[in-house]
Parts: sequence; C-alpha cells; structure tokens
Amino acid sequence: MTQWPDYRFNLQETAGAIGDYGTLFPIIIGAAVVTGMELGPILLFMGIGYIATGIYYKLPMPVEPMKSIGAVAIAGGLTAGEVATAGLMMGVILLVLAYSGGIGWLRIKIPDWLIRGIQLGLALILFRQALGFIMSQPALGILAAAVIVAFNFLPLLDISSLLVLGLGIILGIRQLGGLPVHYLSFSELLLPVFETWSGAIFRGVLPQLPLTIGNAVLATTLMIDDLFERKVAEEKLVKSMGFLNLVFPALGAFPLCHGAGGLAAQYRFGARTGGSNVISGLILIGLALFFASPELIELFPYGVLGAMLIFSALQLFKSGRQTAQPILSTVTAGLAFFTDIGIAFILMVVFILLRGIYQKSFS
Repeated sequence: MTQWPDYRFNLQETAGAIGDYGTLFPIIIGAAVVTGMELGPILLFMGIGYIATGIYYKLPMPVEPMKSIGAVAIAGGLTAGEVATAGLMMGVILLVLAYSGGIGWLRIKIPDWLIRGIQLGLALILFRQALGFIMSQPALGILAAAVIVAFNFLPLLDISSLLVLGLGIILGIRQLGGLPVHYLSFSELLLPVFETWSGAIFRGVLPQLPLTIGNAVLATTLMIDDLFERKVAEEKLVKSMGFLNLVFPALGAFPLCHGAGGLAAQYRFGARTGGSNVISGLILIGLALFFASPELIELFPYGVLGAMLIFSALQLFKSGRQTAQPILSTVTAGLAFFTDIGIAFILMVVFILLRGIYQKSFS
C-alpha cells in the first residue's frame, strides 16, 4: 500500500475532489428550490466543511447533504425551518453518541456483514440513479462513460472526471447563453422554534439517523480501512458530523454528513490525501460567492453526472463484496435497494436481535 502524504495539490487530487459532485448537486439544488433555502449558504458551509474535514482527517472525506432529509425535502415534506431544526437535532444526537461511547457500543454489536450489505445496497442505489441520469441524456452519458473507461487502459494520469465535467460545463454554459452571476446572500436565522419540532423529528431525524449510523459512520470507517489501510475511529466521524450540524444549519446550511458512496467516488477519480478536500471546498466556496443560482445544475449535465456515478458505484461494490456472509449481505443490499438504507439497517438489526434471542432460548 502506497504511503501518501497528508496533502497534495495536483491534477489527480483535483480530479478526485469533484468525484462526489454527481450525488451532491442534484440533492442540494433540488432541496433549495423546493424549500426556498438560499443555495449560496448551503454551498458555502459545505465548502467550509470540506476544508475543515480535509485538515482534520488528512484524508479524502466527503461532506454531503443528509440524503434522507434531502429526499423528504425535495418531495415537499419539510420546510426550510424543519430542515434546519432536523440538522441541529442530528448534531446534538451525534455528539451525545460520540461522547457517551454509544457509537463504540453500536460498532461492537453490529457485524461486518451488515455494513458490507449497506455498502452493496448503496452501490445498487447509485447504479439506479446513474442509469436514470444517463437515460435523460444518453448520448452525452455514453460519451462520458467511454472517456472514463478509456483512461483505465491508457498510460496516463486519470483525469477523466475533470475532462467529462469540463465538457459538461462547456455544454451547460452554451445552453444557458453564458455563466449567470449570482452573489452570495443570506436569509434570516433558522432557529429551532417549537412549530418545527414535530416535522423535524418524524420526517427528518428518525428516517435519517439509521442511515447516518449505517452508511456515514460504520460503512465509511470500514471503507477507509479497505482503501487506505488506516483506522479511523467511529467516534471521530460522529464528532465531525456533530459539530458541522451544531451551528451551520441555523445559518442556512443543509444538514451534513459523511458517506461511503462519496468516499468511493473521491477515491475512484484520484483523491488520496486531505488536499482533495481542500480543493473541493475552495470550488464550492467560489460557487457560493458568485454563481449560487438554481441554474447551477445546468452546468453539470445529468449525462455526465450519471457516468461518474456508475464508476463510483463500482468502487463501492468492490468493498461491499468483501463479506464473510454473502447471503446475509445480499439480503441487506436487496432490502436497501427496494426500500431504503435506513429501513434495511433497522430490519437487519431486528433480525440480529431476534436471532440472538432464539439461540439463547435453545442453547
């Protein structure tokens, strides 16, 4: 295993820095449009989060919108105030798990096959999302995928993500007739008033919490070990997510988390050090300051994002298949694909508990 420095700032790290944009932009822009949240602060604090975690971990570490909260918000199930309250509540809960030792207890009790199953399920979900993106722009998606595949067989530095995203941006600017300037602006503070608690708890926190524990913490630490042969304690991930969500959502940020899918994407396209996070953070801050309009998504065509997602999913699939219990991991993946990662996690934890009770009864 190559020993990488803590930080590098080169083309390879830049290519990896944008590897996770395929899942990031559709969620945050969709949620901003539906809830009326300002896109500028969302991008700004995400960029700050990327830089802070890159410095903290000295590794690639995705900083993503919480996907369950994002999905509910896009579906119209959460207001801007409820999104902020849910983020603040998640921050408090995660810090309690970190400092009480609760997350360490969960890690001991939850078997590796369940975490591998979550990784496999997430890979399948990314495949589905990628195919949907590509089908919306098949010619562009197939071209982008061909470029990425070609770099696997060329004796060149893999900057395929830069090339295909650059192509997409050129086409997007051409479609928009230019790059629209939209300066950063803030709305009022989004404090957790009583009227937002119910929606935040039942439509935000409860669906998101098992997804965060299963994917953003347990699956991510396992994947760091797979890819970098480094141990990162679950408590560290819980603390960094907790602190990111303790204040930022009140200032207009979307609730933030880490994630195995984002890490797979960063690694697949070249990220090996904390420098990739710093680069990604600077890009996001630049977009926040000058270009944070809803039209931003048109600069990242879905065909290109879909091609990038496919190869990110493949990287995640490679980790997930390293399971000692293929049947149980496959069942977990199937439940995640057909229902939801959080639901799959809960159902398999219930299965583990019932199996333990059964074995004790007949031992």
